[in-house]
Amino acid sequence: MIYLQFLLLLTSVAAFLVTPGSSRVVKKGRVCTVIPRNDGGDDSPSILSAFARCNRDASVVFRNRTYHVERVMATHGLRNVIVDIRGTLLWGTNTTYWIDNSLPLGYQNQSVAWDFGGEDIFWTGHGHGTFDGNGQVWYDLADGTSNMPGRPINLVIRNSTNFTMQGMRFVQSQFWTMAVHTAQDVLLENITISSVSNSSAPTQNTDGLDTFYTNNITIRNWDVTGGDDAVSPKANTSNMLVQDSHFHGTGGIAVGSIGQYLGVFEFIENVTAERIICDRCAHIGYVKTWTGVQKGVPPNGGGGGLGYAKNIVFRDSVITQCTSYNGQTGDCDTSTFQISNVIWSNITGTVANDLLASLQCSAAAPCPDITIEGVDGLTFNSTAAEPEVKCSNVVGGLGSVACNGSV
Repeated sequence: MIYLQFLLLLTSVAAFLVTPGSSRVVKKGRVCTVIPRNDGGDDSPSILSAFARCNRDASVVFRNRTYHVERVMATHGLRNVIVDIRGTLLWGTNTTYWIDNSLPLGYQNQSVAWDFGGEDIFWTGHGHGTFDGNGQVWYDLADGTSNMPGRPINLVIRNSTNFTMQGMRFVQSQFWTMAVHTAQDVLLENITISSVSNSSAPTQNTDGLDTFYTNNITIRNWDVTGGDDAVSPKANTSNMLVQDSHFHGTGGIAVGSIGQYLGVFEFIENVTAERIICDRCAHIGYVKTWTGVQKGVPPNGGGGGLGYAKNIVFRDSVITQCTSYNGQTGDCDTSTFQISNVIWSNITGTVANDLLASLQCSAAAPCPDITIEGVDGLTFNSTAAEPEVKCSNVVGGLGSVACNGSV
């Protein structure tokens, strides 16, 4: 009996022994703890192993250490899992590998570094858990090229229901920070995103969040610094609420772009943004669709899509239905994508010039019920007698500030 107990002890100890420098997963009950390698090597095999072993009614824990991620990851089919990140996940800088191997997003020919999904997920970073995308190598490599092929989105939340993420930091994102694709009942709160270039190369395409085929999503208490849109609901996004967030130098909230795929019907509806502070932003909120004429293919080309965007409520912003890329111009009155019932209200702060709004809708589908109200609290850095509201093919809603110029 003593000999048998000794053998059992040796077996238990052996389960925790690892070769020098290797990573491991320690499983105790329903908790899998990922132990990072101590030689700076790739921790992605251990991360994948942890989610495979603790994929239901369990927790996956990352200690307050640095984990190196050198390979793409896909973790799906999770159910009732807690993701507990106390340290930093640092993405590798082998751009050739990522360009050749990043996973398809399934829209706009974009790609992903970590594809994650499940049901009843609670993800917490405790205010300091961090994704570090090592983005500077990507900013320098792209050097202003829009939507460079293979440049990966940090994380996509896919095929998920009842998903909560809170208290995470994302720094130096490679491309878009996050995407949500085919999900419902999602809460993302207390998130900090900062992507800043230390060279002359811009941080173009470092969106905070882009959503697709998503219903009932709340974004609350975000702080975003980056070189592109802070939040962008795209194809078939409905019932989005953005609250109590602070954006720095971003494009603000971009509804779209949409209408990029010829003959494909898509929609965006019931998007509300409230109590937003926007410092040095290009816009606080705007709506953009592609023209009605297809020019090229996604991500930098397209057009001719069908559908609508309606019931949009946010602050001081720009609408344009003339989105094109790669030097394409014209055909601004060709889009049949319908924008309606858009409201900007209760706006305060300072505007850099005399432009309150620029509302450019397509002659093929004019925009009804467009309302700008409650702007008495705005200060304009201009000597103009009144702020400009430039419009084309717009039908103002009841009580709206009147258009006084054309686009």
